[in-house]
Amino acid sequence: MFQCQALLLSSSNCHGYSMLEFAKEEICNLLEKNNIENLLFVPYAQKNYDEYTKKIKEVIDSWGFSVSGLHTYAEPMEAINNAQAIFIGGGNTFMLLNTLYSYNLVSVIRERVLEGKLVYIGSSAGTNVATKSIHTTNDMPIIYPPSFEAIGLVPFNINPHYIDKSENETHKGETRDQRIGEYLEMPHAKSVLGLKEGSMLHVDGDSLVLKGVAGAVLFQKGGKKTEYFVGDNISFLLEE
Repeated sequence: MFQCQALLLSSSNCHGYSMLEFAKEEICNLLEKNNIENLLFVPYAQKNYDEYTKKIKEVIDSWGFSVSGLHTYAEPMEAINNAQAIFIGGGNTFMLLNTLYSYNLVSVIRERVLEGKLVYIGSSAGTNVATKSIHTTNDMPIIYPPSFEAIGLVPFNINPHYIDKSENETHKGETRDQRIGEYLEMPHAKSVLGLKEGSMLHVDGDSLVLKGVAGAVLFQKGGKKTEYFVGDNISFLLEE
């Protein structure tokens, strides 16, 4: 049955907190619960792998864990197969997914996570690629991956960094809601969960709970829009 253990963050940064501070308790609980000491960081969503890995390592190592970068291994697939937990960071979603496909890692990660052999933590772009597809990312398509289909740990789509349009905003361009609505008009569209800054999803087998310091908004076909709050159980989305 479904054995996925995952934490999907809207972002690594949240106003009023240092990097990953708002998610520290959830990340530590997830790793400790699974007796994990070493975390494999995937920096493929940004260009400077060393610098990006260093930033994450400085934070998470101080919590009592040990972080290493996937880019430092000669055989990425072997490293994934030997890892107990991975953290895929944010940046450009198209570049991230393209690189994962280039190393043939998409299906390997999917299988190991769904079998309960690999704990998954994702942030921003790392959360996008954990979903059904990357159709609802906010990023520019700076490179074209072989497919928009992603790892598929959850059967719906996510829009990280979701923000409602302010009523007094003077900008007349398309809102995030309108962009998501355009996607939902497509025959291949799945429901979209807009994760506000500071929110995250905890996937524990067939349980899906909203965590963090902010809520989320669910967009479904037909124009239905529902707001959820920290602590809400939204496990029904796993049945899509």
